[in-house]
Amino acid sequence: MTVFKDKGRIRKSWNSFLKTFRRVRFQHDQVSLEKQQGMGKMKRMNRKRAYILAGTALAILVIVGFSGSQYVKAHTVDYYEVYRDGKLVGGVSSQEQVEQLVSRKQEEVKQSNPNVNMVLDTGEISYQLKSAYKANPDSEATLQALEQQFLSHATGVEVKVNGKLVGIVKDQETADTILQRVQSKYAPQPVAAKKAEVTALSYKNTAAPAQSDKPTTTVRSVKFVEDVSMDSTDVQPDEIATPDQVYLMLVKGTIKETKYTVQAGDCIGCIAQKFDISPQLIYERNKWIKDDEIKVGEVLDLTVLKPQVTVETVENVTEFETIEPTVQVEKNENMRAGQSKVIREGKSGKKRVTYKLVKQNGYLMSEEFVSEEVLANSVSSIIMKGTKVVLGEGTGKFSWPVMGARLTSTFGKRWGRQHKGIDMVGNKNILAADNGVIEFAGTKNGLGRCIIINHKNGFKTTYAHLSKINVKEGQIVERGESIGVMGNTGHSFGTHLHFEIHKDGSIQNPMKYL
Repeated sequence: MTVFKDKGRIRKSWNSFLKTFRRVRFQHDQVSLEKQQGMGKMKRMNRKRAYILAGTALAILVIVGFSGSQYVKAHTVDYYEVYRDGKLVGGVSSQEQVEQLVSRKQEEVKQSNPNVNMVLDTGEISYQLKSAYKANPDSEATLQALEQQFLSHATGVEVKVNGKLVGIVKDQETADTILQRVQSKYAPQPVAAKKAEVTALSYKNTAAPAQSDKPTTTVRSVKFVEDVSMDSTDVQPDEIATPDQVYLMLVKGTIKETKYTVQAGDCIGCIAQKFDISPQLIYERNKWIKDDEIKVGEVLDLTVLKPQVTVETVENVTEFETIEPTVQVEKNENMRAGQSKVIREGKSGKKRVTYKLVKQNGYLMSEEFVSEEVLANSVSSIIMKGTKVVLGEGTGKFSWPVMGARLTSTFGKRWGRQHKGIDMVGNKNILAADNGVIEFAGTKNGLGRCIIINHKNGFKTTYAHLSKINVKEGQIVERGESIGVMGNTGHSFGTHLHFEIHKDGSIQNPMKYL
């Protein structure tokens, strides 16, 4: 702090007063004792003069001191000491100067890396108000020193799979968008609604809306098999990856080349389970496979793309199946055996069947029968036949060959191949689906131990992968009669029954008749 300029003037006034006081005192002391009595009056006058001089000097001092205080007060300036993390940086005229510096630096940091979220680390800035006579803080030097202590960094979100870092993106929203994009790659997309027709206001459509018989898919769940996590982190700007880069790292992965030589007892399903892959992939990589037949020593290509994440979808697929009419036979004693006459033509019905499909990265891993709903009952046909009973002739109405059956694989295109029947599990006792004659009871390539029943009415049924056969060729069986035991023989991947229905030599969907 500087001193005020009138300090010299006050000092000169004080010195003048001291000189006058000492002179009066000296004159008083020099007066002789002899003259004291005669000079009493003069003595009193001198004393009075000294008191007047002293009072005058004191008054001068008071006036001068009061004037100097007002002057100092009028020239006292407020300023702020600036501290960063508790350490003094310097002084500034106002806090706004520091705030403007911080705002400017934040904008500079943002502009230097516009595609990432930048953070300016200013530390903890605090202020202390100070006052001083004609204070003049060096604000510019303080701001420069403070600016040099500022740091900056980027913030991002780490995307990890099973704890392993895949990449870092700018924020949580970007990470969520990438993961949704990965899931959408394999999840079925909803069918877009048709554009509404424009009609006249007076038009009234009283007809019921047409019901489509096309299969529909409902996605029940979409999830990652692996543990996918996201964590916020502080990074350098060049460590932030673009959304496309992280997306490709998640879905592209690596190619794991695998060859496998078929061993005794192998089947497509068994190999798929062993390598934890879909049978569909085996068929795609080995297009030479026909009718599920593979031989010992053949080499299979099981090469598969191994992405960072596996998207598992659970879907409900609803299909519409035709219910074939049953045949009702009326016997006529007047007709010769083997002759028949159609009394009433049959009419097919319709039912809605729902299956649950589990897929991983678009490949079908398993399917399961969920439910069925009859939409229209079939009308049986009535045929009049001769009274002569033909042993082993079927009724044309089939019952389930397994008690408490649960469907595990449906008829039709599955895993890229035609599945000629349906697979089911349940009670291991296998039953004849209708009356008939045992046409074959033995072992067939691919089917393992199997039984074929000729129902003498154009229908034949096949029961495959049995562990035991309880009938012989030529034996007549009735519907519901035990014919064998469920097994895992032939090209099978687990204990189950493979069941087929043939009509006039053509393969049929068993779900139309059961």
